[in-house]
This record gives sequence, C-alpha cells and structure tokens, in this order.
Amino acid sequence: MLGIELTKKSFIDIAHNLHAVLLGLVGQIVILPIIAFTIAYLLHLPPTYFIGLMLISCCPGGSSSNVFSMLVKGNVALSIVLTALSSIITLFTLPLIMSFVVDYVSTTVQGNSSIQLPIGKLIVQNLVLLFVPLLLGVLFRRLWCAKALKVNSILSKAAFPALMILAVLFFLQYTQQIVDNILVLGGATISLILLSMLFSSMLVKFNNFEKSIGRTITIEVGMQNAAQAIAIAMSPLVFNNGEIAIPAIIYAMFMNVILLTYVYIIKRKLAK
Repeated sequence: MLGIELTKKSFIDIAHNLHAVLLGLVGQIVILPIIAFTIAYLLHLPPTYFIGLMLISCCPGGSSSNVFSMLVKGNVALSIVLTALSSIITLFTLPLIMSFVVDYVSTTVQGNSSIQLPIGKLIVQNLVLLFVPLLLGVLFRRLWCAKALKVNSILSKAAFPALMILAVLFFLQYTQQIVDNILVLGGATISLILLSMLFSSMLVKFNNFEKSIGRTITIEVGMQNAAQAIAIAMSPLVFNNGEIAIPAIIYAMFMNVILLTYVYIIKRKLAK
C-alpha cells in the first residue's frame, strides 16, 4: 500500500533526484505507450488485443517493482516515488490515451469496432482504486506505525504471488483464446517489456546516472500494473470485456519471468 510506504524520506528523495524522477516518468508515461502502439500497429492486432496492449502501457508502475528494486540494490525510495507519482499522473493520462486508442481502433483497425470507453466511469473507478487504499495506508501508518511496517512487508511479498494466482485463474477461464493467440500476444508483450527496459537503460546511460538509479528506472519502466489493467478491462463500469484483459494476463506472466531473470543477472554481477 503506497500510503504505508510513503515517508518523509520519499519526498526528500524527489528533491535530490528530480532528474531521475522526471526520466522515469517520461519512460512510463510517454515512451511506453508509444512502444505499445507501434507494436500493436506493426503486428496488426485485432481491436480487443490492440486496446488490451495499450491499456497495459498506460497503467502505472506495479507495486512489486519496489521489491524488485530492493533485490537488485536499487534506489528503493526512488522506486516508491515513481510508483506513487505514476499512479497519480495516470489518473489523467490513461483516460486521454485510451480514449484516442478506442476511437482509432473503432475507425481504423480491421473495420469498425463496437467497443466503447465511458471515460467518466473510468476516472471514478481509478480514483477509488488509488485514493481509498492510499488514504487507508496513510491513516494506518499514522495510528499504528510499527504494525503498518509489518503489514507493508507482508503485502509487498504477497503482491507477486497474488498476481500470479490471478493470472492462473484467468488463464483457466480463457485457456483456448490464450493458446490460440499465445504466439502473437506473447511476442507483443515480450517485445513491450524488453523494448521498454532497453530504451530506459539507454536513457539512463545517456544521462550518466549512478547504477542503482539506473536499475531502478529500468525496473519501473519495465514493470507495469497488470492487475489494474485487468481490473479496468473486466470492470462492468468500463470495458466489461475479458478479451481486453488477455494481453495483461500474458504480460504479467512474461513480465515476472523477464524481471526475475534480470534480477538474477544483476545479483550475479554484484556478487563478483
């Protein structure tokens, strides 16, 4: 819960690393959707999968990224700040970008599509999903600081298994559709993850950041909140469409495999 994780140190870290914060946000908010749109366009994805891939790219960083940053000895405070800021900024950018995507898909991608995006309901749902847990987390930390830290440790470790359980349950429900499209969607999601990590790594090297900051930004840009993408796709208030959630499920599976591999490689290097 971000409300538990955010401390005075988190906000002080913003002042000390404004350039790094800005670069991380540009990677998530700007570069990621551009990469996703390019991949979806080049692969001629059908409307639901086109929208699904773009939805992933428009979501904020995943909460598990803070744990991954810690594992590679990254800047955890920066990771928390980037996750928090991207969660707030995407409240506005996600509806704008997805509105454009739905209009584009409806008129361009393989003929007309009947998919609609109720922007007002999407904004309300995202506000609830962000600020209710955030306010509860802040209140919990203020009233029971020691217990809050323990709960946060448990929640951080549980986020990854919970996402995997959600992915498995969803996979069982849409097994045939996932199997039929695993090659194209697997290629699309893997490309999205690897290209986003590659571009963020290049930006980091160009700006000569210290390695801990570089690793943090690479993880933040490469690890999006697949659970939120699934929630939006499946929500009766928004898309209410299981097919739109399929790219997010496949993304979640490959994302964790790729990032665990990244963690293993980095830890091997640090051990030398």
